[in-house]
Amino acid sequence: MRTALVTGGAGFIGSHLVEGLLARGVAVRVLDDFSTGRRDNLIAVQRHPDLHILRGDIRDAQAVGRALEGVQVVFHLAAFVSVPGSIEDPLTCVDINERGTAVVLEAARQAGVQRVVLASSAAVYGDHTQQPLHEALPPRALSPYAASKVAGEALAQAYTRMGLPTVALRFFNVYGPRQRPDSPYAAAVAVFVERLRRGQAPTIYGDGHQTRDFVFVADVVDALLAAAHAPADAAGRAYNVCTGQAVTLLDLLAELYRYFPKAPLPDFAPPRPGDIRHSVGDPTLAAQVLRFRARVSLAQGLRRMLRATPA
Repeated sequence: MRTALVTGGAGFIGSHLVEGLLARGVAVRVLDDFSTGRRDNLIAVQRHPDLHILRGDIRDAQAVGRALEGVQVVFHLAAFVSVPGSIEDPLTCVDINERGTAVVLEAARQAGVQRVVLASSAAVYGDHTQQPLHEALPPRALSPYAASKVAGEALAQAYTRMGLPTVALRFFNVYGPRQRPDSPYAAAVAVFVERLRRGQAPTIYGDGHQTRDFVFVADVVDALLAAAHAPADAAGRAYNVCTGQAVTLLDLLAELYRYFPKAPLPDFAPPRPGDIRHSVGDPTLAAQVLRFRARVSLAQGLRRMLRATPA
């Protein structure tokens, strides 16, 4: 992998991946329309000689084709990422996530790319009650966003059979530096930290005993790189990117109050319609096939996030 394309490379996860690739000596092209991504996310590497930032839409075949010239691996992270937004505007969500993914895959096939690694989501599991969630469970999409991610995985599998190796990664609750608390898909971590820093009470919807699988963004970057370098038989499948650790929202806040001991206690509000009670991933398949395991504990990740985030 001499040159990689990162779609959505100015976003939260994408910018961390760009930094990781450049640190490993890989030349990087970023394709981003900057609708949600920000140039500030790339400020630490913006003058790197091996970074080229292109403004463009993944639905524009010509823009994607130009970005792919000389590229060996594509990391496809650009997406419509809001679950509520997908319910309000399903056609735009489907257009970006399904048609956009199809454009990227076809352009990559035409360009002779060696592999495409694409971001999927734990949202594909919906309200399955079996925990931990494993890849053999059938998808149960509860929103157009989740359905579009299921479709993206299906497209990737089809293109693998057509000769373009692909790997899909189902991200669980990703958190870390540069995650915007006002993002429509921000993990509870970013939202809670913002409230606590302002001396405001965080809001818990429900009783706080709902569980999530929080995975630090540096581990997500490692998973993306592992997927790019995994053996040929890894292609055409989806893998969880998770820790396998169930953390309640009350447990999360208990960790955060160590850093904000004078902050107000949380307010409790009724559960939001459609909220999933438990969502914890099974990391076994990724460990076996991709040789990936998350290494950053919640305590370590929160410490690193708070040190890196300006007060």
